[in-house]
Amino acid sequence: MSDETRVEQEYGASQIQVLEGLEAVRKRPGMYIGSTSASGLHHLVYEIVDNAIDEALAGFCKHITVTINPGNSITVTDDGRGIPVDIQAQTGRPAMEVVFTVLHAGGKFGGGGYKVSGGLHGVGASVVNALSQWLKVQVHKNGKIYQMSFERGVITQDMTVVGTTDRTGTTVTFQPDPEMFDSLIYDYEILHTRMREEAFLNAGLSITIEDHREDEIVSDTMCYEGGIREFATWSNRNKTAIHDDVVYMSGSKDDASAEIAIQYNDGYSETMLSFANDVRTPEGGMHEVGFKTALTRVLNAYGTKNGIIKGEDKVSGDDCREGITAIISVKLTDAQFEGQTKAKLGNAYIRTLVDSIVTKQLATYFEEHPQTAKTILEKAMMANRAREAARKARESIRRKTALGGAAMPDKLRDCNETDAALTELYIVEGDSAGGSATQGRDSRFQAILPLWGKMLNVEKAREDKVIGNDKLQPVITALGAGIGEEFDVSKLRYHKVVIMADADVDGSHIRTLLLTFFFRFMRPMIEHGYVYAAMPPLYKLVRGKTTRYAFSDAERDRISAEMRGDNPNAKVDISRNKGLGEMDPHELWETTMDPEKRTLKRIQLEDAARADEIFTLLMGEKVEPRREYIEANAKFAQNLDY
Repeated sequence: MSDETRVEQEYGASQIQVLEGLEAVRKRPGMYIGSTSASGLHHLVYEIVDNAIDEALAGFCKHITVTINPGNSITVTDDGRGIPVDIQAQTGRPAMEVVFTVLHAGGKFGGGGYKVSGGLHGVGASVVNALSQWLKVQVHKNGKIYQMSFERGVITQDMTVVGTTDRTGTTVTFQPDPEMFDSLIYDYEILHTRMREEAFLNAGLSITIEDHREDEIVSDTMCYEGGIREFATWSNRNKTAIHDDVVYMSGSKDDASAEIAIQYNDGYSETMLSFANDVRTPEGGMHEVGFKTALTRVLNAYGTKNGIIKGEDKVSGDDCREGITAIISVKLTDAQFEGQTKAKLGNAYIRTLVDSIVTKQLATYFEEHPQTAKTILEKAMMANRAREAARKARESIRRKTALGGAAMPDKLRDCNETDAALTELYIVEGDSAGGSATQGRDSRFQAILPLWGKMLNVEKAREDKVIGNDKLQPVITALGAGIGEEFDVSKLRYHKVVIMADADVDGSHIRTLLLTFFFRFMRPMIEHGYVYAAMPPLYKLVRGKTTRYAFSDAERDRISAEMRGDNPNAKVDISRNKGLGEMDPHELWETTMDPEKRTLKRIQLEDAARADEIFTLLMGEKVEPRREYIEANAKFAQNLDY
């Protein structure tokens, strides 16, 4: 192992520097883990795993195991050097204690513990400890097993030697505090996805995840010698690649390094996953800017040099990235993240490094692989022509709007209110349901747009085809905010866009088609929380003059029992709602549209990459992955409604 990789064999208390005491984490948990919802609960695991990853980055950890225990406690075990156990000079306390009780006590800050660090060792540990009902840590080091225990951040067992050992490493087990979190139930797939990501980003590191909550243990061990090359291939598994090789580029300067892997597919969307010190940067940053700039420059230069691009013609950045899957991973000693959640990387010099690597190595790759270069460039030029066709289609719509005055869709029944923050648009399946909704609505603030027939699956179409589609054009026009790269969420005419479809398989398909459209061409609308799904009732229950509605089988049974009361033999008429069109206006208002009584599901976008993957799987060209997904998950479909 080189000196560059192996920072320092001895990892001791001198590398743990205390910046400040643990403060009010329990009073303001959202400041440290983002939220107290499911995402915050899972974030606790990431913090502990990130500490083990830091050991891997330093070259001392080869295997990490994450276990979901019965009762939803978590155990994370690594085979690194083990958290230091000697006395930390600033506090006079064992470093192991400091790491778990003092915020901003970690191996990164002193400069000797870690060359690069994502989960700043100790910062996460103290926060997780503060937000856990109990936590126990064991360190195998110096031939001994050291143990400490805590309850809600308070020491219940001082550091004690509890045995001997012939290995090194750290094991942390914690139980999230029910006083802190909305839910305590861990989702195996969420953790599995994150651990797979970490394994891809650290070539050769083995990560095992196990779920012991059921009689049958679920587990997976992931190790990818190909690193991010395999990440790119895996990300394209439900798509059709247009070139076999993954283009891999890497380089370093001073203490910073970068690696990039790209592979194009025949789709129209861009998948860009970027990381800094293994921390996902969903909002991009300087490493993405450097990559995008260099990619566009290299493609244009190659096209011009080889006579593929003529005269003044150029392909834009968007053209160059149509159908790309790109993984960008950078490692640097002083990563500067914008915002508490580390969503965006701010180091300017990393842009120069990535730009330089891609400019030189991609140009060389293209010279050595002219057929791949030509395939990629032809796709970019086709995207350019389609983008120009889309621009002309938008211009045509704008001209018609200007000439025709208020060119709203014929079927739109608009509301009286003009303040978008106060208005709602119900996109309704079918004319009959649209008629009932129009009659039952509150016309002061509720607008109705009926849709007819199955709309275009935009996963398989470019923007010019989408703009000209007769099923989608009324939606684009009614919303009034444009489409694609021109979409301006500030111009949206309604801040609640409610998809109202029947509670059956066809209705679910329509919802999925619309959500695919919004995700691909109007994503800011979802990101701002403006998209909802209406929840019409599944059952109508009548006894005498009393009518009630149920939204699930369990609720149906409970309401039925309540309506019978002390008379078990009383007759309660229960009818299954067959469709929105069969509900009269006052029923539709009372159950589905009245803000005082209705149930709406807000469509959230917590993980764009996962959403992208699911939309590709469900709506993309490849049939086999979709069939496999349905067969694997059919057992969970207890109730296909909703």
